[in-house]
Amino acid sequence: MSPANTNNEKLSREELLEQRKELLSSIKYASFIQEAILPDQHYLEKVINEHFILYLPRDIVSGDFYFCTKIENFVILAAGDCTGHGVPGALMSIMGASFLNDILSGRGPWKASRILNLLRERVMKALHQTGSDEENKDAMDMALCVFNEETGELQYSGANNPLYLVRNGILTETKADKMPVGINAVDEESFTNHTIRLISDDMIYIFSDGYPDQFGGEYCKKFKYTPLKNLFIEISGMDLHLQRDKLQERLYAWKGTNEQVDDILIFGIKFL
Repeated sequence: MSPANTNNEKLSREELLEQRKELLSSIKYASFIQEAILPDQHYLEKVINEHFILYLPRDIVSGDFYFCTKIENFVILAAGDCTGHGVPGALMSIMGASFLNDILSGRGPWKASRILNLLRERVMKALHQTGSDEENKDAMDMALCVFNEETGELQYSGANNPLYLVRNGILTETKADKMPVGINAVDEESFTNHTIRLISDDMIYIFSDGYPDQFGGEYCKKFKYTPLKNLFIEISGMDLHLQRDKLQERLYAWKGTNEQVDDILIFGIKFL
């Protein structure tokens, strides 16, 4: 091989390394922007009585996002899971959070299913989705809650992602509608609005599918939902910061040397 070819290959490798460095730097800066649109810890502590958030992006930036705001006596929060991960998912998550802020800057009533319906309208309009087979199918799954501080009533509406409530060591699942926030293969229907009367020490968990879908264990299988339910029951009586630590410890022990397959988000809340 001639010296000229060797120098060209060396230059090419150096250029690729420099491009990779610039790309990583750009994505890391994008992660700061994404984090800026998420509610900060100080605000969450002011709005929610007790909570924890386990938030583990797979690729620096995340397609998962959490949302929280307070309007009058209503606390509105959500856990969203956008199509894809990394940069495409992060762009969708920023769009989702922005649309929720826009919807909630308007007028009520603050009904969980209404908020999801309005969010779907905005997502479909922004992505020019009409139902054609040729168009993109980007969407988001979401669990959205509206808590009335005066009545202790919790509304929940879900797009593919359920809500788990643990009360006195018993877990109750409120199932989501089997359709995303975005274009759907079946005729568009309104999301279902569920109402739950909370009592003191009820633990609420909303989350993306990243944790139950993580591969690991002796046979490199998915963690799955039943073990996650059992884990929530096991930790539900603990301090909420400790709950987060236990979930992360169990995840890492399960995952072992396997790669993280998706973004991970678990939002645990004790309203009363």
